Amino acid sequence: MNDLTSTSFATPDGEFHWPVRVYIEDTDAGGIVFYANYLKFMERARTEFVRSLGLNLREGLRDNISYVVAHLDVRYIKSALLDDELTVSVSLAKQGRVYMQFDQKITNKKNELLVTGHVKVACVELCTGKPRPLPESLIAALNARRIA
Repeated sequence: MNDLTSTSFATPDGEFHWPVRVYIEDTDAGGIVFYANYLKFMERARTEFVRSLGLNLREGLRDNISYVVAHLDVRYIKSALLDDELTVSVSLAKQGRVYMQFDQKITNKKNELLVTGHVKVACVELCTGKPRPLPESLIAALNARRIA
């Protein structure tokens, strides 16, 4: 699975969009996207969202910072098929001291809603796995995006 044009964009309301195309590796024998692959699409879109803020996850790893999915709620509405062009959206729904909660959706080229997800991502110390505050650089970038 690769992005279509390596272009992503944000809407005026702050929703981030990341395009993907469905490849054979994403599907089952019938050419339907395997359910777990939607989670991969959403993970990659969240990562690209963070990159769009000018942040690098690798730097966080060097600073003993990592992120884990603490809660996930997914609703599968309609299947995507081999060669479909999809858009994965990300919006920050809530920000706590040690977590971010995202609302995500996946739509097809006809703008039909395929999947929705609500994902709570916790910030943890890499070496212990214990919760830690979100980095100041991330908080500043999220705040700047809200203001823009």
